[in-house]
Amino acid sequence: MTRIILVRHGQTEWNREERFRGRVDIDLDETGVRQAQAAAEKIARWDVAAIYSSPLKRAMATAQIIASRLGLPVEPLHGINDMDFGIWQGLSIEEARRRYRELFDLWRYSPQRLEIPEGETLEDVQRRAVATIDDLVARHQNETVALVTHRVVCKVLLCHLLGLDNSHFWQIAQDTTAINLFELWEGWSSLRLLNDTCHLRNLEA
Repeated sequence: MTRIILVRHGQTEWNREERFRGRVDIDLDETGVRQAQAAAEKIARWDVAAIYSSPLKRAMATAQIIASRLGLPVEPLHGINDMDFGIWQGLSIEEARRRYRELFDLWRYSPQRLEIPEGETLEDVQRRAVATIDDLVARHQNETVALVTHRVVCKVLLCHLLGLDNSHFWQIAQDTTAINLFELWEGWSSLRLLNDTCHLRNLEA
């Protein structure tokens, strides 16, 4: 059995502004750093053998904070990079809605059908992320590993593991530094923790 701790990165300025981030390389803001530190304390409860991250700054910074707490290195993996939002990258939600109304309606109501010019589909993201998980399971039998990635990647991976198609994308919440835990063995999976943000309670007080 392999245990996967799947973590969304901490907050950035563009999260607060509700902009499509995609491959734009934005760093954590001050709140994001504190969120990552809190997540690190929680993740330290598990016996983690390795830490992997999307190569983008917001994920790597989160992963490095966790890795520092655990005394482990971070290995970047392109398979869990954020979705390429193509011509939407850098736009606010309102800007995307106003400029590309038909595409935006697909994003909100049928995200599995969305094809953004110059970008990826949810299926594209899911395919590479699942392949990455399969590789990690083969490399880490009977171990626990942590992955730090992005909201879209977390959502499509969780859809896959739960046997849901990507039309269920919006039914799975993934907040900043949310922790998910699942176990994989012999083609089976069991979700043990979903969108856990209990570690942020003291930050919000």
